[in-house]
Amino acid sequence: MTVAELPRWIEILISALLIFGGLTAVLGALGLVRFRTFFTRLHAPTKTSTLGVGGVLLGSMIYLSWISEMAVIHQALIAVFVFMTAPISAHQMAKAMLDANPKMRPPLPESGHVELPRTGNDPAGDQATSATERPAQS
Repeated sequence: MTVAELPRWIEILISALLIFGGLTAVLGALGLVRFRTFFTRLHAPTKTSTLGVGGVLLGSMIYLSWISEMAVIHQALIAVFVFMTAPISAHQMAKAMLDANPKMRPPLPESGHVELPRTGNDPAGDQATSATERPAQS
């Protein structure tokens, strides 16, 4: 089957997916340039890269599976790899930024008394003692 034999609705669908993927990639690049802080700059390309790459890969998968009349597995694997690695890499970059600049961390919410979990080197041992179980001081 050649390109001339593609039905019009397939051509429109593939074109729409390619345009959608390209526009979202451009929006992510603009967000990277225009946003001011590290975290907003990180957010724009990572979120739009999955949509941009996903749109282009989906259009390519439809085109090649229609032409070759068989499923295109390697492009589906590329999409899975991109969808799994983009959020993980963004999370690791944000975590590294917060570790490098601890003053950028937002303050913890005020919730009153916070009970810390007991650790192995706690002198009280494994048994937690409450105020009612403690011996009275004389």
